[in-house]
Amino acid sequence: MNALSHSPLVYLVDDDDAVRDALALLLRSVGLRSESHGDPLAFLATLSAQSIGCVVLDIRMPGMGGLEVLERLAECSDLPVVMLTGHGNVDLCRRAFKGGAMEFLQKPVDDDVFLDAVQAAVRLHIASRERQAVTLAASERLARLSGREHDVLVRIVTGMSNKEIARELELSPRTVETYRANVFDKLEADSLAQLIRQYASLLDEPSP
Repeated sequence: MNALSHSPLVYLVDDDDAVRDALALLLRSVGLRSESHGDPLAFLATLSAQSIGCVVLDIRMPGMGGLEVLERLAECSDLPVVMLTGHGNVDLCRRAFKGGAMEFLQKPVDDDVFLDAVQAAVRLHIASRERQAVTLAASERLARLSGREHDVLVRIVTGMSNKEIARELELSPRTVETYRANVFDKLEADSLAQLIRQYASLLDEPSP
């Protein structure tokens, strides 16, 4: 969790003050911060796109219900959502999962079940953001390559030898060796396996 600059925050969105207070206390017992919101609209208005953590969302609230909040969240945030309801049924459960909810729990929720669900959601979000950070860094390094270095990289990851690359690009093998060295240096790759693992999926992007 220390790999990210923002520590996890669990958003508690429920119109019942007592429920929010009880869940906040429970989260503190395992070292998780929380932020309580009784008004779904106010929550959506203050939500930061940089937030790391998850949302615990009551499905039945006056005004804007949980399913509508879930729909709004899908448009502006990648935070995992744990839905809570005091009146669970198959249709609500189905609609919640279809809307992107990670978990659907019925009140009164067991403490351990709740904590397991929230901690799993937080871990999932941290892992997702870390993957995004790695991909962004790789994309930025990829942008350092010249057009010809990009051409060479594309052929390296498909398994072509220097001689094959030289023949296809009408270059001398020595020139290809130079481009290859530049590719490994600029992409900060120590091995062919690392090069393929980190960059093969990004090569659909247009070359510089």
